[in-house]
Amino acid sequence: MKKKTIEKIPFLGLPKVKRNKSVEYVVVTAIKEVGREECLFLEAYRNRKDAKKIPAARIVIGGKDFGTYFPESGEWSRGKITWDAWSANSFIWYGNARSNGSAKHAEETNVLYSPEDMERIKGFTEGMEVYGGKWWRLVLWKQEDIRRNEYDERDRRKRERRQQALEDRKAHTEKLPEKRILEYADKVLFHEGHYLYYKKHRARADVACTGCGNVSADVRWKPGDSFESRFEKLIEEPRSGGYGTCPACGARGKYIPKGRAKNVSRIAGHLFLGQKYKDEGAVVRYINVEKEWRIELTCGEKDTKMCGVYEKLTGLEIARTYFEPGKEPQTDYQKYNPYDGENFWDDCNLGGLSNIGIHEAPIMPETYGNLKDTFLRYSAIETYMEASQRYCVNLKDYLKEYIRTPQIEILVKLGLTDIVRKLIKSECGIVYDLKAGRLDAFLGIRKEHVRQLVSHRGNIDILNVMQMEKRMGQRWTEGQIEQMAELRPGYIKHALDYMGIRRFLNHVAKYAGCGYGTMCERASERLRQTARTYIDYLDMRQSRGYDMTNSVYLFPRSLRAAHAGMVEEINNAKQDERMREVREKYPLIKQNYRKLRNRFYFEDDEFLIRPARDAGEIVTEGRTLHHCVGGDSYLLKHNSGESIILFLRFKEEPEVPYITVEIMPDTLHIRQWYGAHDKKPDKDRMRRWLDAYVKRLKSGRAAIEQETVRQALTTA
Repeated sequence: MKKKTIEKIPFLGLPKVKRNKSVEYVVVTAIKEVGREECLFLEAYRNRKDAKKIPAARIVIGGKDFGTYFPESGEWSRGKITWDAWSANSFIWYGNARSNGSAKHAEETNVLYSPEDMERIKGFTEGMEVYGGKWWRLVLWKQEDIRRNEYDERDRRKRERRQQALEDRKAHTEKLPEKRILEYADKVLFHEGHYLYYKKHRARADVACTGCGNVSADVRWKPGDSFESRFEKLIEEPRSGGYGTCPACGARGKYIPKGRAKNVSRIAGHLFLGQKYKDEGAVVRYINVEKEWRIELTCGEKDTKMCGVYEKLTGLEIARTYFEPGKEPQTDYQKYNPYDGENFWDDCNLGGLSNIGIHEAPIMPETYGNLKDTFLRYSAIETYMEASQRYCVNLKDYLKEYIRTPQIEILVKLGLTDIVRKLIKSECGIVYDLKAGRLDAFLGIRKEHVRQLVSHRGNIDILNVMQMEKRMGQRWTEGQIEQMAELRPGYIKHALDYMGIRRFLNHVAKYAGCGYGTMCERASERLRQTARTYIDYLDMRQSRGYDMTNSVYLFPRSLRAAHAGMVEEINNAKQDERMREVREKYPLIKQNYRKLRNRFYFEDDEFLIRPARDAGEIVTEGRTLHHCVGGDSYLLKHNSGESIILFLRFKEEPEVPYITVEIMPDTLHIRQWYGAHDKKPDKDRMRRWLDAYVKRLKSGRAAIEQETVRQALTTA
């Protein structure tokens, strides 16, 4: 939009103000030519005599663009006239801010000067329908139509650029060596495996080999007694899951009984192949390879017979990742179109559960030579595979991480393969300073520990301890670092605030009853568990305000007993706090106890039942019996009288919880009753006892009501 030209065009002016005092803005329209293009001008004037020459806002709409000019500030806006077509309370000359008035109020305060203005708007927005005679809807829809066309055009150009780039990548990608890939996959992924389907009948068997496709009938596997049988060729006895030799071609294969065989068996795997791309770029191709074994049967006289078997290898490239100097890696995916049944390449992945994943897989040997002619020649991927003795790796992630972290080459050559493996998986906390020039600064460890880290091939546990040592400003020996790595401790700052590293390690070993460096996983796990318990014990001591300079507290004789004691102390403190809280929050439980006891107390020769004395007793009941009666919902209902919590106990042990009962005070209906762990002990007997108890309560209430009626009649 030619803003300078539009600013120079004289304002239309407001011929006459509206007499209606409720009108705040009057809109005047005109059709003017700007740069050989007809544009619709809408000028909003304040409905005042002193504002008839300069508008508050000028909206200009062309065929492909629109804008709003504010003469007072000299600013331009690309905002639309209103938020949506159904509200008129946010016209753009309000400064893109919603007014506090209603839509009807805004409609009355913003009007067109004359019916001719409406006709101009309709003529300029020809083909658009208007609902309710609202002029701003036509303006808004025209603006939205222009904005939508801009978005569509932008998306079209973007799609064209992406498609051109995709076609260019496809054109410069070398042809896939399918035969070589299938041969390598058969050797590495499937170990050139064959199936031998068999059907035994007495001393003979029919054997079908997928390697050669022959079906050998009546092959003897068990020596016979006749003279002629001595000259027949014998095979090993076919057994399910075992391995044997094909009588026809001599290939080794796995025996599969004909009766258990599937018509088709498949196994799939993946391979990586790296190739040169353009001048110095590289493309990593991710290929899915599948091997299929099939058996064909035909009808025989008594049973089905094997008439043919074969095996087939198929491959499909499912992803390509392109690496070019100075560019972000781009991954293309091969997708399937169900409508035309064709595969096609796209530059974005599928979403949701259909997402195409690229995982670890073997690398074809040609890759290493192909990468030497690219800018990834120093990635050291071949050295990494040899040093780490790994069978599979995610080549795409490795090269992406190498571009982001070129120090991987040095890490691999130093043998720090464990660190490289973590970097490939993008795990955080490994690299301390990505721009560092020295290994110790790069990893955030002390310089004197680099040799030890290299000797352990970059062990992650040792690296974590070394980083922890430097963060805490400590100085540990190599032996102490290795012992700490075996413990894999978490947050030990509190422990080292009270003692040195040597005393900590020695006491952990003492409490665990085993030493370091035994190479026994059971002993190492015991040490780790003991260290966690010891650190937790010290933290609990410190949180409770104990004197942490006292050696009795720091080094207890029995760590297990001391830890259990601290846990119990903290739990008791929490319980006391909970008791104080519920007693203050639900005071009516204690106040109403005597009244409820007179109504609900009952005992016989074996049991007694009574209400709770206070809220704390209900909480204790729930904790002792391990059920939910101590929760706030039950306390609130008892406090308000909605339901009552009763304790049913043995008469000989009146303070030992046994069964908890919830009863409705109005209907005397028992809502629920439970013993320990939400179980119902002696269920049938206790149900009969509670039924008799409720019956007694109801009969007692009926007697009281009858006596009240009798006294009333006597008084009358």
